[in-house]
Amino acid sequence: MRSKVMLFEQIRRDSRVEGLSVRALAKRHHVHRRTVRQALASAAPPEPARRRWQSRKIDPFVTAIDAMLRSDLTAPRKQRHTTVRILDRLVEEHQATGLSYSTLRAYVAQRRREIWAEAGRPLAEVFVPQTHQPAAEGEVDFAELWVDLPAGRTKCYLFTMWLCFSGRSVHRVFPTQSQEAFLEGHIAAFTELGGVPTVHVKYDNLKSAVSAVLFGTDRRRTENERWVLFRSHYQFDGFYCLPGVHGAHEKGGVEGEGGRFRRNHLVPVPKVKSLAELNVRLAKADRADDHRRINGRVRTVGEMFAIEQPLLRPLPTEVFEPGLSLNPRVDRHARIMVRNCQYSVPAKFIGRRVRVHLRAGEVIVLDGRTVIATHERSGRKGAQVLDLDHYLEVLKYKPGALPGATALVQARACGAFTSAHEAFWAAARKAHGDAAGTRELIDVLLLHRHMPAVDVVAGLTAALRVGATQADVVAVEARKQQRGATQPEHPVGQDDSAGQRVVSLTERRLSDPTAVIAGLPPDSRPLPSVDRYDELLTRRKTAPPAADLSKGNVS
Repeated sequence: MRSKVMLFEQIRRDSRVEGLSVRALAKRHHVHRRTVRQALASAAPPEPARRRWQSRKIDPFVTAIDAMLRSDLTAPRKQRHTTVRILDRLVEEHQATGLSYSTLRAYVAQRRREIWAEAGRPLAEVFVPQTHQPAAEGEVDFAELWVDLPAGRTKCYLFTMWLCFSGRSVHRVFPTQSQEAFLEGHIAAFTELGGVPTVHVKYDNLKSAVSAVLFGTDRRRTENERWVLFRSHYQFDGFYCLPGVHGAHEKGGVEGEGGRFRRNHLVPVPKVKSLAELNVRLAKADRADDHRRINGRVRTVGEMFAIEQPLLRPLPTEVFEPGLSLNPRVDRHARIMVRNCQYSVPAKFIGRRVRVHLRAGEVIVLDGRTVIATHERSGRKGAQVLDLDHYLEVLKYKPGALPGATALVQARACGAFTSAHEAFWAAARKAHGDAAGTRELIDVLLLHRHMPAVDVVAGLTAALRVGATQADVVAVEARKQQRGATQPEHPVGQDDSAGQRVVSLTERRLSDPTAVIAGLPPDSRPLPSVDRYDELLTRRKTAPPAADLSKGNVS
């Protein structure tokens, strides 16, 4: 389809080259003679005539319509007149019959814009381009994110800090939007960036930073005291955007960055074993994004950040503790209550108060300065996070409580209680009875406190291979495994310096009948005695000679 400019050019060319008349040109180009005369008069097509909305039917109601539109200047945003409502009021209040909805809609669209412009309040939001100085400003935001964890698909939150000058950003995932996550995200971002913005960082009015919004022209806020302490420690100021959607554009950089990063690096839904593993992946993605170029910029993000990084304020030498400090009391189930969740501690602390560092992803329990328990923080209200190791001393004299223990169920679910433990427990109960067999298992579980889990499992496997069901046998085999892992060996199958073939550690154990203590035959010899050595300690007094009565003397 030809544009009107091209049509006019062809008409003017045919008239100039062939000298055709107006009638001939109109017939050739299938247009009206009026269009031919317009083309011959000017190469530019005439502007389309503006439609006159004030038809004779709407003229009597123009004053009423304008009054309704002016009343919207002071009305709430969601209670302003729509075209349908204006038409209804005209029918009810002014008996406007036969008025076309399309005519009214066109008039309202044009007149509303004019009335708001006269009042100095344009309907369309106007944005003013900004130039950011290096190392001056940053922006922070949280975005929702779904992650496939071993427990299932879980809703998490993506923390993003974005530097306005270079576009360099840092992303971390947390299970909640708590203040602990908020502070840990800042610490991770400042550490990754190697400094702190010198002017301010922009935020929403989130509860982790703002306790109350004081409406006014000076953006006054009542800040959280711990947040003020954090800002004072790192020496930066906070800039808080307008509440609601009206302030979203004030930190549009981080809003767009969060969406871009999520679309490019978190699609499809990431499947990981833990959030710590996911955060390692995000840190690599942040560094890989240094090679990208933001639209309209000549340099890459990495090149811009190289200019900005030396100008950031240096990090303080002291480390800020982001965790919230609590002092709960241990109940009779060896649990503490932290943010509507229960966590286990060693049973010997029942009835005592302990100190807790509540962080974004973990709960650290201390007795004085000694760490007595560490748990992954749960985001599910009312959850119980129990460690089987904390109940072993109690289960030693209450072995019947182990089969139904909640801590055992959780240990099985997380893989800490392996199939090797299950097999040893079954064999021990069969050989020694339920109570004694369970105590043997508990002695094995106690080995985990000072030996690596992989060595204990190897010891269980070796003991089961020869039919042993004693914890002492597992301990001996686990220590052999531990010593064997630390001793260097020659390559298997090659000759050593003496010309002898080197076999693997496993081959040596299987070929040596004394390698497995449980494989030895039972020893029926009596236990040795040291009573004879007591004679060496003191000289025994000899008894006097007996009297010889027959001879009348003493022998």
